[in-house]
Amino acid sequence: MDLQFIRDRISVLRTKKNVSEYRMSTDLGHSKSYMQSISSGRSVPSLGEFLYICEYLGVTPGAFFDEDIAEPQLVQKLYELTRHMSEADLSILIRTAERLNDK
Repeated sequence: MDLQFIRDRISVLRTKKNVSEYRMSTDLGHSKSYMQSISSGRSVPSLGEFLYICEYLGVTPGAFFDEDIAEPQLVQKLYELTRHMSEADLSILIRTAERLNDK
């Protein structure tokens, strides 16, 4: 894993969120060229900024770096929706997911 992965992952997740570099930069409180400088490799976000970027994109840092998760934003949304479900509801959801995976 390298800085190119981080730049590419930010770009992919930003695009999936349907947000421009300009808008993301200003939403994060930076100049309009902030995200473009990260995407081009001219700068690297600090750890604190990286955590803000993950929050903005709707992913955990762990999901951000997990290359096996193709849709980390959707996985995070599913987690948020299910974390307060009852055991019975979670069991139903698990059986449904297992059935879908068998197809």
